[in-house]
Amino acid sequence: MSTQTSPVHLEHDPGTGVATVTLARPEAMNSLDVATKEALLAALQQVATDPEVRCVVLTGSGRAFCVGQDLKEHVGLLGQDAEALWRTVAEHYNPVVELLATMDKPVVAALNGVAAGAGAAFAFACDLRYVAESAGFNLAFTGIALSCDSGTSWSLPRLVGTARAKELLLFPRTVPAQEALELGLATEVVPDAELAERVARVAGELAAGPTLAYGAVRRAVAFSAGHGLAESLAVEEQLMTRTGTSEDHRSAVDAFLAKEKPVYRGR
Repeated sequence: MSTQTSPVHLEHDPGTGVATVTLARPEAMNSLDVATKEALLAALQQVATDPEVRCVVLTGSGRAFCVGQDLKEHVGLLGQDAEALWRTVAEHYNPVVELLATMDKPVVAALNGVAAGAGAAFAFACDLRYVAESAGFNLAFTGIALSCDSGTSWSLPRLVGTARAKELLLFPRTVPAQEALELGLATEVVPDAELAERVARVAGELAAGPTLAYGAVRRAVAFSAGHGLAESLAVEEQLMTRTGTSEDHRSAVDAFLAKEKPVYRGR
């Protein structure tokens, strides 16, 4: 998984607490064959449960972020009528997106190039999306007569609204970076040469922050998107209790009283 021959590279900087998960099939525009999906899922499971990792960056190598399903492999499996072709949604795509969206730490997407299909959905599941000027998004599913997957039907309307989400899905095209920013798909557009530095700065700041509080906010926002006020208030109460009894909260209060800058440990 973290070796140079793997389709997914995992690097963890203990000094900052940032883990970077890189899709590493540049020759295939980081398309998702079975080996890549399995390696990506394993990498995300590892960083999600590692208490030393306090922020995760998801990015690609070469000229693409991720163009979704590997269509060469897909065609081969389709010809075999292989059951694995359809199991992949439940076995790979769904758990990958759930980890990206719900792990107890912030996740940042660094879009070095085009994100299409499931690749775009992976980016949407992250908290923040920093997009290189040359990059873009393409909701390519109906272009090959498929429904959307990887949480697109959940995340895309929440980012751009239901009407615009349907438009982008029914008439797939590459949405360039600046338009993506205007639509709400991108957090920030960054010159290509400055993307890595900008994301490293953001991820470092998040990793030094109150990790439990960030995780609680992620869960609260996701829960409230699909529940009523009373239920959402109850979940907020639970999460407030959890963070209110944390070491980081006590440190923040003590630092405030001492007029000092708090040091968070993610506990």
